[in-house]
Amino acid sequence: MLSASGRRRLSRRWATVAAVALILVATATAVLRPPSAQALENGVARTPPMGWNSWNTFGCNINEALIRQMADAIVSSGLRDLGYQYVVVDDCWFNPNRDSSGNLQGDPSRFPSGMQSLGDYLHGLGLKFGLYEVPLDKTCAQYFGSYPGATGSQGHESQDARQFAAWGVDYLKYDWCSPTGSITDQVNTFARMRDALAASGRPIVYSINPNSIHAKTGPQRNWGDVANLWRTTEDITNAWDTGQTNGYPMGIQNIVNVTVPLSGYAGPGHFNDPDMLEVGRGGMTDTEMRSHFALWSILAAPLLAGNDIRSMNAATQAILGNRTLVAINQDPLGLQAVQASNDGTRRVLAKRLANGDVAVALFNQGGSTTTVLTTAAAVGKAGTAFTLLDAWTGAVTNSSGAIAATVPAHGTVVYRVSGGTTGGTTTPPSSTTTLVSAASGRCLDVPNGSTANGTQPIIWDCNGGTNQRWAFNNQTLQALGKCLDAPLNATAGSKVQLWDCNGGSNQRWTLNTDGTVAGAAAGLCLDVNGNATANGTTVILWTCTAAANQRWTRA
Repeated sequence: MLSASGRRRLSRRWATVAAVALILVATATAVLRPPSAQALENGVARTPPMGWNSWNTFGCNINEALIRQMADAIVSSGLRDLGYQYVVVDDCWFNPNRDSSGNLQGDPSRFPSGMQSLGDYLHGLGLKFGLYEVPLDKTCAQYFGSYPGATGSQGHESQDARQFAAWGVDYLKYDWCSPTGSITDQVNTFARMRDALAASGRPIVYSINPNSIHAKTGPQRNWGDVANLWRTTEDITNAWDTGQTNGYPMGIQNIVNVTVPLSGYAGPGHFNDPDMLEVGRGGMTDTEMRSHFALWSILAAPLLAGNDIRSMNAATQAILGNRTLVAINQDPLGLQAVQASNDGTRRVLAKRLANGDVAVALFNQGGSTTTVLTTAAAVGKAGTAFTLLDAWTGAVTNSSGAIAATVPAHGTVVYRVSGGTTGGTTTPPSSTTTLVSAASGRCLDVPNGSTANGTQPIIWDCNGGTNQRWAFNNQTLQALGKCLDAPLNATAGSKVQLWDCNGGSNQRWTLNTDGTVAGAAAGLCLDVNGNATANGTTVILWTCTAAANQRWTRA
């Protein structure tokens, strides 16, 4: 989490380190499956947190006066009253040395009044106080040599959690920022601070990032047992598309591609985090910034502004202050939108809301204006009379079922759809499930937790691991952030595989009443190869017969 220019300068140097880390993590996960951690129920973040973070605009150039000025601007602009309440002081706030008792200290030149005083100031404005730390020895800035010292929380978890509580901290951003450690190491290490925060006696939102300079473990599991928020990608940058699947830096379109398939993980108290907002920082058109904010809103993402609130223009304030989109983001059901369709250019996302409405995003991923359309039935509404509220214009229209808009390149139109009744294909599952083979009693398993495209599932002893948990969303079966996929033009005997979710018919499945799982494109069923029952037997596609090796139960 170095500044953008710093990261670019060091990207070549660390490319080799990152590549080695990927190999080490892949090797480690071949023999170690991530353990389940104790469920996190700390009563906070029942809806996605909203606020401001210092990093995107200021990086390490922070001080007490700046943070206070920003807090004042959040209040005077009306953003506080709209829900923007967390003021998160990112990296470089601390004295490079702990005190003689091993306690963290604020940097005396940057924060001369001390961190508790800053927290008191924020609380006095009706805001909440956030700080940055890391689970290893060095923060990101220290790791990259742009800030002195080694003041990470490694070995100090309980002490630091007590210190945060004493200072009145309400939000902890906890950033791995190292190529070392398997996903199992990360789960265990992040869980130590989770437990230390719980023992501190103060409710503190716990936000983790397992991805920086590391194999991208964020999408590989549901981290809701460990944290309230978890980053799904590498760091965001102020651009629409950087061409990255999941590597530094991430553009808006790239982050959306990674985060959309993870909808089954989100809910009150636990949300996917696609990183802080870039709205108001230049680098994108107003259309792209509106799209950015609309997509974060419908994806139930934290809304943490990263611009200079003191000097934002009217367009930025209109985006951050959009009450309809904020209400969609803050809906008490806490659901992330699911994908209703995606043809590669026109993408439709739908989010069920607590009062029975459905928020629908019509997203144009292409380079020219196009019409994006769907239907009420496709987004989970039944009936013949609907009201559509346009989140950007405020216009209200009536529809018998069609939901459509002319959308500019990289634009997103959002409708709040009322009327009819709910209960369609976009209703997200209440939880993930395992698929147990009737022939062997073993579970459909992603071998070694691999998320590489083309990975072929197997059967394995059921163990509750995240690589055996499948979310059924809009006819897709998703595990570890990837979709179960039938190769194009598959025939009987073709392997079934994991692949990036793309909305194609070859990634849609029907869970039949006889226990078979049939593909929409090829009409073939999931089949345990050769009717074998041993651990490691591959799963293929075969003509549907309803034999025991094609029947699956959900547990």
